[in-house]
Amino acid sequence: MKRFDVKRFARLVSEVAVLLAIYFLGCQIAAWWHLPIPGGVIGMALLLSAFALGLIKPATLQLGAGVLMAEMLLFFIPALMSLLDYGALVRNDGWRILLVIGVSTLLVMVVTAFTVEAVCRWRSRHEV
Repeated sequence: MKRFDVKRFARLVSEVAVLLAIYFLGCQIAAWWHLPIPGGVIGMALLLSAFALGLIKPATLQLGAGVLMAEMLLFFIPALMSLLDYGALVRNDGWRILLVIGVSTLLVMVVTAFTVEAVCRWRSRHEV
């Protein structure tokens, strides 16, 4: 069994706190400016901007992001449980729902790939 490491735990808590602060800032910006974009998306854009500008190094948030990614299923359990209330909807229109989920997932992956590629090319041109 692993020994409890206070420094590692403190780092984890501080990294998750920074990620949550960026998320809440994105939510506040969306509320203040009445944007139709979710606060989480704005928070991710803020985080990407901070990475691109060098204000935050990705390695500094790696532990907290890793823990959140490892426990991501817990964030989706309430959504899955709500499907039990809408069994008829899933039986009748389930294929449409799956099609939308599949296409949107594919679009997110493609846009992410192109964004990462563009940022890598931009970064390699400006590092000289």
